[in-house]
Amino acid sequence: MSLNAVTLVGRVGGDPDVKYFESGSVKCSLTLAVNRKTRNSDQPDWFNLELWGKTAEVAANYVRKGSLIGVTGALKFDTWKDRSTGDDRSKPIIRVERLDLLGSKRDNEAGASSGGYDDEF
Repeated sequence: MSLNAVTLVGRVGGDPDVKYFESGSVKCSLTLAVNRKTRNSDQPDWFNLELWGKTAEVAANYVRKGSLIGVTGALKFDTWKDRSTGDDRSKPIIRVERLDLLGSKRDNEAGASSGGYDDEF
């Protein structure tokens, strides 16, 4: 048996980076800050998110820097060769399968709206 599941709730670190491909596919990249409790303060952990298809379009249209979102997905690693050194490099990425819009900082006083969007494979 194997399991690769990640669930996170946090605030978006910047506006979405959206790419449209000739094939019709849509890819959206985001960063997500998730607070980790420590003895003296909250320290954010930063995660790179990758969304595809309809979920990417929803993120492009409704998610902005500071938005509170929930995501469910799988951990993957992007790998490449460094052009200057030739070294193998890698970066962990969360491949988002479900996106929940939980609100923005402004929504906290007025009550947050929510909606879930599942990725289509």
